[in-house]
Amino acid sequence: MTTTPRELPGTTPAPALDGLTGSTDRAALAAQPVGYWTWVANKAVIRHIQSAMARTDVTQPQWWTLNHVAGAPDGLTREEVGDRLRPFIELGRELTDNAVDHLLARGWLVSGADGRLRLTEAGREAKSRTKDLVTRLRSEIHEGITDEEYAATLTVLQRMIVNVGGIDGTGPRGGPAVKTTLR
Repeated sequence: MTTTPRELPGTTPAPALDGLTGSTDRAALAAQPVGYWTWVANKAVIRHIQSAMARTDVTQPQWWTLNHVAGAPDGLTREEVGDRLRPFIELGRELTDNAVDHLLARGWLVSGADGRLRLTEAGREAKSRTKDLVTRLRSEIHEGITDEEYAATLTVLQRMIVNVGGIDGTGPRGGPAVKTTLR
């Protein structure tokens, strides 16, 4: 299926996705709408990751939860999990609670008398399997892209985020400096 964006006034129409690779026309690329291409990249990458994880019956919020709980020597409370995942999950605390509930039901997490969540042995095994999958997915996504190209892309995107006011709507164009750490 070929996907093209709507033509916006003052922009050059984006080429079909199937004609995108290998383009060397820098002027044509520079005229492309960044909002469209970041949206397409986001959708494609997230779809790729979620599809692969679904085949192993793990969701991204479950993976993030396993990863964060594993990294906390004393475990985490539900609230702490929610606080740590807030930058990744826009849908609110319900999604975090749902991930915790599923991991508890699967026996991958246990909640101690202190209310702190910790990984079980099965949870550590699931985390290890999922980490292997995430590493493979990262390799697939980065295929043909050097570390320098990737770093340059992130640098430009981060600069654009700051230019338009940052993640939380504050920054050079809308108020005080950006307080959110970009990763």
